[in-house]
Amino acid sequence: MTTNLTIIQRSPDPEESGTSTQRRATIADRIREMGQNRIGALLLLLATIVAILWANISTHSYEALWETHITVGVQDFQLDFTLHALVNDALMALFFFTVGLEVRREFAIGELTSWSRAVIPVIAAVAGLGVPALLFLLIASGTGQEHAWGVVISTDTAFLVGALALVGPKAPGRLRVFLLALAVVDDIGALSIIALAYTENFNPMPLVIAALGLAGIFFTRYLRGGRGPVYATLSIIVWLAFLASGVHPTLAGVAIALLVPVYRPNRRDVEHALDLARTFRQSPNTEYARAAANSLRESISINERLQTAYAPYVAYVILPLFALANAGVVIDGDILSAAFVSPLCWAIVVGLVAGKFIGVFGASAVMKLFRLGEFGAGLTLDRIAGGAALCGMGFTIALFIVDIAIDDPEVQNEARVAVLAASVIAFVFATVIFRLSDARRGPEDSGRLVRPVDPRRDHIYGDPDAPLTLLEYGDFQCGFCLKATGSVGEVREVLGDSVRYVWRHAPLTRYHPNAQAAAEASEAAARQGKFFEYERSLFADQENQMPTDILARARALGLDMRRFEEDLSSPEVAARVRDDMLDAEAMDITAVPTFFINGRRHTGPYDAQSLIRALQAPVPGTSAPVAR
Repeated sequence: MTTNLTIIQRSPDPEESGTSTQRRATIADRIREMGQNRIGALLLLLATIVAILWANISTHSYEALWETHITVGVQDFQLDFTLHALVNDALMALFFFTVGLEVRREFAIGELTSWSRAVIPVIAAVAGLGVPALLFLLIASGTGQEHAWGVVISTDTAFLVGALALVGPKAPGRLRVFLLALAVVDDIGALSIIALAYTENFNPMPLVIAALGLAGIFFTRYLRGGRGPVYATLSIIVWLAFLASGVHPTLAGVAIALLVPVYRPNRRDVEHALDLARTFRQSPNTEYARAAANSLRESISINERLQTAYAPYVAYVILPLFALANAGVVIDGDILSAAFVSPLCWAIVVGLVAGKFIGVFGASAVMKLFRLGEFGAGLTLDRIAGGAALCGMGFTIALFIVDIAIDDPEVQNEARVAVLAASVIAFVFATVIFRLSDARRGPEDSGRLVRPVDPRRDHIYGDPDAPLTLLEYGDFQCGFCLKATGSVGEVREVLGDSVRYVWRHAPLTRYHPNAQAAAEASEAAARQGKFFEYERSLFADQENQMPTDILARARALGLDMRRFEEDLSSPEVAARVRDDMLDAEAMDITAVPTFFINGRRHTGPYDAQSLIRALQAPVPGTSAPVAR
């Protein structure tokens, strides 16, 4: 694939080596990020293998450990758990809590702020719940185990995310957001079904207490201080209330997470935190240190702080413990033979592998066919097909329902074999789809603009209907992008109104910490019709793009400051910038500036004469130039 290395001038220039270093470092960061996800997935897989080996080598010791009782309480108020229940009911609630936090963020300020985007994973998730259950009932009819249909309804989020990191496609950003949103809707639906269909000793009164606790969690955001202990206390109360009601307590984790506030940092709060930090630097003492630390912490939403705090523990401790406690399946020739001819086992395998794929992919394909909802660049049907195949990896909820829906221990063991077999088949099936999908995307595809220019959406300088298009993915703190602005100006001087210039965002946040904030500020200015004026002011002073500088530029341009500050914190502005960033990821843009000329990636120098020649070159497959 071509990259920005081919765009830089080939003459000896220290800037060229800087861009090479920048690109290598960007790739290294991506590898580290993927590495973290893969480590978590590998730990989960390793724990599963250890559990299977342990259960087959020493069944008694495996069962004895997880049946160990733990009692917590004082006097007459005591909670008695087995170690197995502690992992499944308490620790896994934290897992569902972190998943709920991330999806809450996506719906509030991320990719899913637009209902036209969110409706796709929601409907796909609902279809992914219904179709597997129907297939299970068709195959298991007459076996006496029809009530175990819940085994096939849920996708294991941990294995889904981990497997996507291991075998997923290049540039999986939008697919990951889609699958994560789908998985949480799937989890909520599955846990609700457990509460309705598999709760034998349901007591509604504790749910009243849970509702009051959830209301308290919602209003805790309005406290001026001490919110952390209040959140923790109310969360424990809600979890205990769910437990006492007979409803699976992991549902409490999702419910709590969806009520935790998430917001974009307010520029004035950030600047206040910086002022306190400067004060501490000038006069270091405990009081100023505490004030600066509290101000910095409070400028970031509690949602994001909690994600950062809990994510490593969930990935590296909680999920491997869950696998170790639940994947201990006894496997021998007799069990495998019985499973192979068991209608129940085939109902589980077909329900998970085929049902999830048909439900998720089929619903997505129908929505795309009838243009219902909006599919972002990179979220193509072949990639959705791979994601739909991964959805057949049932584990957490599947194994839980096996325990509560099937009484016979031998049948339980066969069902667990079927769940694990379905997960392996789904993983292999998805791997094949992703490899075929990547193979069919050659260099020709990587050089094509994935999202056509849309005058209603894009920032266009010049005649929106001009025959020639020069599109740039750039970063307001990038020195090379500043250099490119001069070339773009010369191109327009020569070609005039026959060329339109389009800007899209690709901030390299690893190296330019203020670049994304600057991009969002330009979008806020665009809402008042001053995008390119604000762009020029950013390029005119790349070294000063702190919150006060961002506000000062808006004031100098005569913008309505109240509206500007509100737009800076709006989810629509954040989503608009992120939309461009995900488009850039889908096209493997790892360095800026990257130019597209008439819809094709430009490879070569980006001086004015080179860009003019590229703009006037014949369209591929024809002998005539595009325009003169």
